[in-house]
Amino acid sequence: MNRSATANDILLPEEPQEDRFELVEYWRGITRRKWSVIGLTLAITLLTAVIVYSIKPVYRASALILIETGKSKVVSVEEVYSGVSANREFFQTQAEIIRSRELASKVVAKLKLATHPEFDPRQREPSFWSKWTAPLGLEPEKSEITEEAAEASAVGQFLGRLSAEPLKTSSLLRVSFESTDRELAARAANAVADAFIENDLEARYQMTQKATEWLNSRVAGLRQKLSESEKALQEYRERERIIDSKGLAQSGTAKVLEDLFAKLGEARQRRSEAEVAYNQVRALRGTAGANFESIPAVLRNPVFQDAKKAENEAEKRLTEVAQRYGKEHPRMVQAESELKSSRENTRRQIETIVSALAKEFEVTRANEAAVERTLGEARGQVQGVNRKEYQLGILEREVTSNRQLYDMFIGRFKETSVTNDLQSAIGRVIDRAQVPGGPIRPNTTQVIRTAFVLALLFSMAVALLLDRLDNTVKSSNDVENRLGVGVLSTIPIVAGGKDAAKRAYLKDPNSVFSESIRTARTGVLLSSIDEEHKVLVVTSSVPGEGKTTFAMSLAFAHAQTKRVLLIDADMRRPSVAKTLGFDKGTAGLSEYISGAAQASQVIVPIDDTEAKLLPAGHIPPNPLELLLSPKFELAINRLKELFDIIVIDSPPVQLVSDALIIAQHATGVIYVIKADDTPYPLARQGLIKLRRSGAPILGVALNQMDFKRADRYYGEYSGYATYGYKRYYGSKT
Repeated sequence: MNRSATANDILLPEEPQEDRFELVEYWRGITRRKWSVIGLTLAITLLTAVIVYSIKPVYRASALILIETGKSKVVSVEEVYSGVSANREFFQTQAEIIRSRELASKVVAKLKLATHPEFDPRQREPSFWSKWTAPLGLEPEKSEITEEAAEASAVGQFLGRLSAEPLKTSSLLRVSFESTDRELAARAANAVADAFIENDLEARYQMTQKATEWLNSRVAGLRQKLSESEKALQEYRERERIIDSKGLAQSGTAKVLEDLFAKLGEARQRRSEAEVAYNQVRALRGTAGANFESIPAVLRNPVFQDAKKAENEAEKRLTEVAQRYGKEHPRMVQAESELKSSRENTRRQIETIVSALAKEFEVTRANEAAVERTLGEARGQVQGVNRKEYQLGILEREVTSNRQLYDMFIGRFKETSVTNDLQSAIGRVIDRAQVPGGPIRPNTTQVIRTAFVLALLFSMAVALLLDRLDNTVKSSNDVENRLGVGVLSTIPIVAGGKDAAKRAYLKDPNSVFSESIRTARTGVLLSSIDEEHKVLVVTSSVPGEGKTTFAMSLAFAHAQTKRVLLIDADMRRPSVAKTLGFDKGTAGLSEYISGAAQASQVIVPIDDTEAKLLPAGHIPPNPLELLLSPKFELAINRLKELFDIIVIDSPPVQLVSDALIIAQHATGVIYVIKADDTPYPLARQGLIKLRRSGAPILGVALNQMDFKRADRYYGEYSGYATYGYKRYYGSKT
């Protein structure tokens, strides 16, 4: 590509297309912090249990009321007008009445709950916050609570604990009350049920009194109005000489009118049929060779049918005779004569029928006109009667309406006057509330179980969040995906700590640790295979990642087949010489670069190995100037002639720039990262610096990895081969 790549472009490869949020990744994130998850879950569950057991138990008592809608006969003003009976919302209405403030006030006053410790705000225990803030003077001054305020507070609390609900597919209402006092819960539920029935009786009595007074005032006016309407009706009958208004529909005039309408319909039908036949005859009469036999009226005529039948029989006989005799035979002549006579008869009958059709049309038309005239005269008479009936109907309807209204008011007046109905309540208590045996809440077992489940889910969510926030390098996949650099080898943790790891390769060549070092050695040998002399620089991001141990072990591994020199180039904090048992003031790299000593004077053999060591020597005032001098490059070139492989332990990249200078003279750089400890942004910045300086990076050595833990938590399978090696040789790390 033509554009220049930035540092982030160099070391930020594209994320792999695999799904990183598989269930197995979630599971590993949780199991990695399983003890924290278990501990947090148990802590939350224990806290919940303490809180639950400290809460006062709440008891619920319930009473059942049977609502008998059929006995409700006391009338309200609305029922007088509409006559509406109980509807489907009736039971819900009764439930709302039970939960009304008026009813609650009566029960509170009856049970004297305004002075009960559970309802009286003046006897309420101070809150947890008040107990701590009162001694400090932070609690606001409390105003004195009046009796009215205490009673209103008690009513509000009472309504909050009271419930009433209709039971499905029944006429029952369940009245329930909750309290921390089980006996009070039963007494309150029963008191509400009794107060509801008493309140209904009182309301019925008051409504009955009002209805009676109102009906009594209305009956007198209705009676007067009914008398006036009946008198007006009778006067109209006498004036118009109507004897029986109910017989008008059956009077002679109405019957004649109905008969005339029927006759007019028949006359019109006959006239229409005759007119059709007449028109057909008239249409054929002016044409040549007119055949009247095709007219339907002619065809339906019985005379024509008989004549036509005789003609057909004559033709049939002529046909039979013609088959036996000749044309001059007497029977043949007789048959022809009969046929001719039959045809002539048929023609005469047709002419007679055609003439009759014209006459019939004239008769039916005259008959229709006569019926219409008669009907017109009868209709005029009926209209006069209808006008009288209309006026009579108005008067009769007024009388009927007044009589019905009067009878209804009289009936309701008698109903409301019956004292027996006042003794019938809207319902009755069929099951009084009993003292509850156990609390309804808190359900300790269920709450603790729910708290445990929720706490477990919360703990796992926290574990997953911490796992997502953890930015350390955990596996070889993280190295390749996040850093964009290959892994030379993964180095396991050595039992015994850092001191044991520094000589682990020499003490146990068949261990998993030694095999991982040899894996790194193989990777180095395969890189730049054509170069005879290799200069390897081992560095890391920060101290404590095990770069010195790795550099020493890598030198020991190469020394088995090559001439190897191990250089301690960390002239700020040298540690190789001390680790291998050399004196602290041993001359080394600083003396060799400055020319104060020859190579033979500063290069010393390492016990139990074929490798040689070039210590750091005396620490100069400014090591960076020494490394930047041309003498350092000259010294490296001379040493390359003496050794096949040079392993340089350099300072960390993020602290000083020494490693960047040394890496410019190397054929390969190995970057050491401590597994599950080094943040990948820190390692990425170190690799960016090396790449910018032109250092040839061979790869990363992922150090101090717990293979079992990595395999279980991160899906790291790089340790399988080394563990197979361990089982094969039967060695121990």
